[in-house]
Amino acid sequence: MAGARAVLRAARAAGLARVMARRATLVGACALLAVASGCATFDPPKPWEKGELARPQMQFDPDPLEAKATQHVYTSKEGASGGYGVGGGGCGCN
Repeated sequence: MAGARAVLRAARAAGLARVMARRATLVGACALLAVASGCATFDPPKPWEKGELARPQMQFDPDPLEAKATQHVYTSKEGASGGYGVGGGGCGCN
C-alpha cells in the first residue's frame, strides 16, 4: 500500500512538472511576442520625421572621405573590388 502511494505521488509530481514546463513555455512565447510586436513599425516615417534620420550622427560612416579611403585601402590589400563589408574577397581566404 505504501509503495502504491509513493508511485501516485511520483506520477503527480511528474504531471505537475509537465504542466509547469508548458506554462513556462507559454509565458516565454507570450513575452517574446510582446517584445517583437513592440518593436514593429507598420508605416514608413513621415516626411517631417525624416530630418531626424538624416542627421550625421545617424549615418554609418559620418565622414564619407575617411570611409572612401578605408574602402580603397581594404580593396587594395584584399586584391578584389567590392570586398568591403563582407567576409572574404578575391583571395579565397574567408
